[in-house]
Parts: sequence; C-alpha cells; structure tokens
Amino acid sequence: MDDDLKSLDRDALIAEVRKLRAGIRAHRDTSGHDLCWHHPDLWDLLPEKTEPSIAVPPWPKFMRGCVQYRQSLDKQAPDAPVHDKEFNG
Repeated sequence: MDDDLKSLDRDALIAEVRKLRAGIRAHRDTSGHDLCWHHPDLWDLLPEKTEPSIAVPPWPKFMRGCVQYRQSLDKQAPDAPVHDKEFNG
C-alpha cells in the first residue's frame, strides 16, 4: 500500500512527513463544535484517493454516541475550557 514511499528521496520523504504532521496537528487542534465532524481533509493526505465508505447510525444511536463522546471528554480533559456557543452550520 505504501510502495510509493520507496521512490521518494530524503527531501521528498521529509516533505511528506511535514505534510502529514501538519494534517495531524490540524485535526488534533480541532475544538468546539468542530470536534463532532468527520475530517475528509485528513483522509486526503493519503496518496490513494477513494471515496470514503461511511455508515451512518440511525439518529437515536448516533445521539447516544455523541453523548458518550462528550462524557468521555469530561473524563479525559476535565480542565478543558468550555466552548459555550451554539452551532451555526
């Protein structure tokens, strides 16, 4: 799957690592309501271009997952500042 890396020289590999790190940092630094979204920009950093095959849970199960995710943030980041703004999509 990553055979393309074999053909890259040192400078190209360093550029690739920097690009990937920038994408990971952008994803890591997501905050507020943006935490709830999937991130196709991160997937686009991969060399293979495919249409993601996602499955979407029905609303009640999806919302229970959102609540569990938010509860996990209370445990994993209890001192995180509160982003008390409504979502305006």
